[in-house]
Amino acid sequence: MSATSFAAQKLTVVLVHGAFAESSSWNGVITRLLDDGFPVIAAAVPLRGAKSDAAYLATILDGIEGPLVLAGHSYGGILIGTAAEGNDRVTALVFVGGYALEPGESAAGLTGQYEGGTLGETLVAFDLPGGDKDLYIAQDKYRAQFAADVSEQEAARMGATQRPIVEAALNEPVEGAAWRTIPSWFLFGELDRNIPVALHRFMAERAGARRTVEIQGGSHSVGIPEAAAVAALIAEAAAATSAAPASRA
Repeated sequence: MSATSFAAQKLTVVLVHGAFAESSSWNGVITRLLDDGFPVIAAAVPLRGAKSDAAYLATILDGIEGPLVLAGHSYGGILIGTAAEGNDRVTALVFVGGYALEPGESAAGLTGQYEGGTLGETLVAFDLPGGDKDLYIAQDKYRAQFAADVSEQEAARMGATQRPIVEAALNEPVEGAAWRTIPSWFLFGELDRNIPVALHRFMAERAGARRTVEIQGGSHSVGIPEAAAVAALIAEAAAATSAAPASRA
C-alpha cells in the first residue's frame, strides 16, 4: 500500500481497558476524540488471560477497516502490545498507565521487581470452577488504590462496576511486544499505586517512546481526570504516524 493511499483511509482509535475497570473508563477521552473527528471503538475485553484476551482483541482489529491507533490502560497495554504484533495497519501504540512488556514477562512478575505497588493488599479473591480465582479491589479501598485523583462519587461508581480479572492472567507471560516495531507514546501518573512510577519510566525508555508524559499527582486512573491530555496524546500519535505504515525510524 502506498503512503498516499494509506493516509487517505480513515484512522480509527481503539481503546482497551484493563483490570478493575471497564470501557466507560474511557468516556472522557472518547468524547474528545469524537469531537476531533476520530472514529472510536472502546473494546470490552474478557480479562480471562493475556494470550486469550489478546487473541480476542486481534479479532476486533481484523474487523475494522483502515489504519489504527491503539491505546491501552494498565493490563490493556499488554493486550495492545500483543494483538498489534504483525498487524501493519496499526500505526501507533499509546500506553496510558499501561504495561509494555517483553515476551516472557508477566504483569505481576515485573511489578514485583519495583517498590511502591500496593495492589495485593487491596484485593478480594473469589474461587472459580477449575481452581482459578477472580480478583477484585475491595470497594472501600478502591479510590485510594486505583483512582485517588478521581472524584469520590465517580470512584465509588468505578468500584461498583469494576470488571474482575482472573489471577492467572496477571502471572501469564506475554508473547508479543509490538512496541519494538510500532512507535509508542506513554502517559502515566506519578502516584500510581498499581504500577510503580519507576516501572512506568523503565518501560517507556525501553520502548523508545516518542513522547512520555508523567502527570504529577496522578493515580493509576490518571486518564480520567486527564482525559484531555490523553486525547491530545492519541491525536499526536495519529498525526505523527498516519502518513505511512508504522515505523520506529
